[in-house]
Amino acid sequence: MTQTHSASTGHQARRSRWNATDLGLIAVFAALVAGSALVAAVPVGGLGVPITLQTLAVILTGLALGPGRAFAAVGLYTLLGLAGLPIFSGGRSGLGILAGPSAGYIVAFPLAAAAVGWLAAVVIRRTLKYRGVFLFAAAMVTSIVVIHGLGVLGMMVNAKLEPSKAFLADLAYYPGDIIKNVLAVTVALALHKAFPDLLVRRVRPLAAPVPATSGQQATPQQ
Repeated sequence: MTQTHSASTGHQARRSRWNATDLGLIAVFAALVAGSALVAAVPVGGLGVPITLQTLAVILTGLALGPGRAFAAVGLYTLLGLAGLPIFSGGRSGLGILAGPSAGYIVAFPLAAAAVGWLAAVVIRRTLKYRGVFLFAAAMVTSIVVIHGLGVLGMMVNAKLEPSKAFLADLAYYPGDIIKNVLAVTVALALHKAFPDLLVRRVRPLAAPVPATSGQQATPQQ
């Protein structure tokens, strides 16, 4: 009974509810993603899907906030853009963007923020040495699987491209993403060092089992 109560108490202590600071961070990082979309974009290829700083901001949001708050921040940005605010690249907005060739990338942004945030939490929980290398690996895996994967799918569906052509069109974004992921990891590491409460102290390893007190024996659980 003592062990069960102690484990339950430890579990509740590890849980953290969002407070005003968390909501403020969600709003700030949503604004950061929106601001990154307003920086001059560089159209690439015949489809005109631009190179922007959005992927940098999305990955940085996940690395800085962890999965839940990052998904909320980037999801808020995406919903506001779809609702009509001109905060997508090139000042675009509205549901009509989901019919364009860049739809897959936009849909991928909240999912990528959550995915890299979850991976970042795992890295922070389990590593100290070479943490930056592992965070960069997490960022690249997320970029390739989630952002580029859904981006290729969006071009196949909306631009009617064959898989091979969609993949080749997407390859043009890889060099820029490598640079942006390096920058995102560098900034995230600086943020975690300066503000450990941002994520590092929220991510803790599972507590060790509490030994039975003197004179008591653990009761087998069915």
